[in-house]
Amino acid sequence: MISCLNSIKNGFLNKAHVLTNTTRLASKKAGGSTKNTSTKVRPKHRGWKVQDGHHVEAGYILVLQRNLRFHPGLNVGLGRNGTLFAIVPGKVSVTCEKVDPNWDHTWIQRCHGHRKGTEFYKKYFNVIPQSQHQKFNLIDQI
Repeated sequence: MISCLNSIKNGFLNKAHVLTNTTRLASKKAGGSTKNTSTKVRPKHRGWKVQDGHHVEAGYILVLQRNLRFHPGLNVGLGRNGTLFAIVPGKVSVTCEKVDPNWDHTWIQRCHGHRKGTEFYKKYFNVIPQSQHQKFNLIDQI
């Protein structure tokens, strides 16, 4: 390297001498293909959250679903993302019933639009409220 600088100071440049002293570094890391073995996707944990015959409180989630696989029955609400939840506290009952859907609902059109005009059965989640204590006193009769 010093001899190269001396040759530049003297006013001439030896091309062969300069080319032997320079090295080119890689701008990209060389690597082979990899398989996507370690995906970082979190599981969604969809499906039944409560089994048939269990007791639930109001607001408890019964089912998480993406499509309308399970339908809301008695005292069960349907969330915007397809979640079924209990409206009142009580015992969960799962039944298989003939579907009479509201065809104007967007979820029904998206999930069951191809079945319009046919008879089909689906699972319904129902919440049966606890029986009342029946200890009322008659105060006044009309």
